[in-house]
Amino acid sequence: MYQRILLAADGSKNSIRAAQEAAKIASLAPDSCVEILFVADMDKVKNEVLHSQGHEEIELKRQQKLIPIAEQLSAKNVNHKTKIIIGDPGPAIVEYANNEKVDLVVIGSRGLNAFQEFVLGSVSHKVVKRVQCPVMVVK
Repeated sequence: MYQRILLAADGSKNSIRAAQEAAKIASLAPDSCVEILFVADMDKVKNEVLHSQGHEEIELKRQQKLIPIAEQLSAKNVNHKTKIIIGDPGPAIVEYANNEKVDLVVIGSRGLNAFQEFVLGSVSHKVVKRVQCPVMVVK
């Protein structure tokens, strides 16, 4: 069974659904732990800094985005912790998952249309291609 589950989350509806699925999986193994990983996108960090009162305000806003995610896990009595890193979301999630040797990555699907995905690629697609463990993409 999966002991170390990485839940890539950004506070979106898709990441809340991903949290529900991670909670279901983790609740099957009492000693499992879900690590909620929030990647602050480098492109958005500059804007956050310009429009905030300070570092504490930025951290608080990021934590607030993750409250519904943590609530999903707490509702199933799942052991969880939160980690916030800065970087390009796709590569940062892959690097973190591979370095930390997690057993499973759970990530929400972004829902790009076919043209957007062809041009931009999605975070979930990048993760599936490069991570060295099973990945669950939740729609």
